[in-house]
Amino acid sequence: MNHKPLSSPASQSRPRSAKGAKAAKTAPGITTSVLADMTPATFMAKHWQRKPALIRQAVPHAAQVLSRQALFALAERPEVESRLIQGQGEHWQMRSGPLKRRALPPIAQPNWTLLVQGVDQLDPRAYELLQQFRFLPDARLDDIMISWASEGGGVGPHFDSYDVFLLQLHGKRQWRIGRQADLSLKPDMPLKILADFQPEQTFVLEPGDMLYLPPNWAHDGTALGGDCMTLSVGFKAPARAGLAAEVLLRMAEMYEDEQLYTDKGAEPTTAPGEMPNGLLAFAQDAVTRLVRDPKALACALGEVMTEPKPNVYFDAPEQAWDGRSDLHVCPTSRMLYDKHHVFINGESFQAAGLDAKIIKNAANKKYISVADINALSDAAQDLVLEWYEAGWLYVKAV
Repeated sequence: MNHKPLSSPASQSRPRSAKGAKAAKTAPGITTSVLADMTPATFMAKHWQRKPALIRQAVPHAAQVLSRQALFALAERPEVESRLIQGQGEHWQMRSGPLKRRALPPIAQPNWTLLVQGVDQLDPRAYELLQQFRFLPDARLDDIMISWASEGGGVGPHFDSYDVFLLQLHGKRQWRIGRQADLSLKPDMPLKILADFQPEQTFVLEPGDMLYLPPNWAHDGTALGGDCMTLSVGFKAPARAGLAAEVLLRMAEMYEDEQLYTDKGAEPTTAPGEMPNGLLAFAQDAVTRLVRDPKALACALGEVMTEPKPNVYFDAPEQAWDGRSDLHVCPTSRMLYDKHHVFINGESFQAAGLDAKIIKNAANKKYISVADINALSDAAQDLVLEWYEAGWLYVKAV
């Protein structure tokens, strides 16, 4: 946990590079409310984590987001997460990428699906579309997955433990959905397929239509007529135990307390296998001390929530900042803030004053203007330029 001032010298905070998928630079994309005539306030009050929402023509020009050829090309890249799924009913097969075009079934062959994960980090139009969902916190956002399916293709009836928006890009897909009390799965399957799916509603989505599903709503999507592409925007919901483990691990790494356990004065024991009560109390006190500082806890949480995925890496720029260009947050970068800190890609910095205001504004807008860069203190400006040199920020091509 860094917990360094935003204005600390840049040499004290060297950004780390992470290996994996290369990010696409942003480009002019599709602008839309993605909720059609519904306001974000209405959506959050009536649907978010409550009930499904069918939004016709949420993105009228959805077909422009990505082509089949572009998706297949992404699946060939070794650093990109992709899967080939074939089957229906009781018979399913799954193969992980990279997947060369010649390894995929013929387009006309029914019942197969190609899935590509993290497309927002790989394609500028997908990234631009994702920005239209920022009426929800960035901390909740996971990524965009896009699937292509032949006639009858799908992944079987299943449920997700997170919120998801399903946007139709090309072709048609039938969705059957239900609240599904019984979430038991079929045994010995390569996919998590419900054993007894009980649909309650059926919808057919055409290009531009979108379906929102809260967590644990069962759904089964089937391609109608082939050449079906569906874009899925997922919103992660950390499990309490898992999040606690990650946050505590971060805090423990920086926990400086050399106090040793002592049992001086203890009586001889007749039960050597019994755990000493004093040791239990010592451990409880240690954990209590670890989480006592709310700022340290918030700092660890921010680092955990902005840690890049393992398959992400950043390219250093080919030239130094020219002093005349705005700096944009890289699509693969994760940037958040709280009252006292700014977080970027698993690093944390204490923030206050004008420097904090400018950097927090950059996290909201996804860029920092030349004027704002010049308004930073010298040390904070050095830090921002170091982020640029690490590939966390970049100059958008004209």
